[in-house]
Amino acid sequence: MTFREQLCEYGRRAVELGLVIGTSGNLSVRDGDRIAVTPSGVALDKLTPEMCPIVDMAGRLVEGDLRPSSETPMHLAVYESTDAQAVVHTHSVFGTVVATTMTELPPVHYNTLLLGGVVRVAPYATYGTPELAENVRAALEGRRAALMANHGGVTIGATLEEAFEATRVLEWLCEVYVRAASIGKPTVLTDAQLAAVVERTLNPPEFPRA
Repeated sequence: MTFREQLCEYGRRAVELGLVIGTSGNLSVRDGDRIAVTPSGVALDKLTPEMCPIVDMAGRLVEGDLRPSSETPMHLAVYESTDAQAVVHTHSVFGTVVATTMTELPPVHYNTLLLGGVVRVAPYATYGTPELAENVRAALEGRRAALMANHGGVTIGATLEEAFEATRVLEWLCEVYVRAASIGKPTVLTDAQLAAVVERTLNPPEFPRA
């Protein structure tokens, strides 16, 4: 499957899972110094491979007829500052709820570690601006996911599949927190408890053979 075909496939999945609405959200995949990105103003479930433009690391259009996503500067900033090979940006419901009310997503479940640690909320800035790109870049430092204040979420990965799975994990964690907060005060895991999970993952117990 080509990178452009992957954008179409995961764009459809994002719509099916309710992670985006209308023409919101955008995805990209890096191939060396070339970035395949979803176009501006097209619903992700309506994409065809030839619709997806390709830009260079300076944001210049090198292939395709449609205008790249307005969030392309953010994608480029992420690629410049991380080892990511794919970026997914969504406007999912629970992620956006947390992003409008919190400065970080409290670690109420150890799956937080799948995203590199406590998920930060990048300060608000207008979409498509250098300010937003810089805020997201900073929030992603050492992480696979970040939320964007009053906006949505962004995840990264070594592949588009990996970045998309991180999006699913992020939305699940946000939903757990929001639902828990609706019935009481969620219990937040401590740094020590999270460290114990890391230790157990790195050094799993051995089971005796029969």
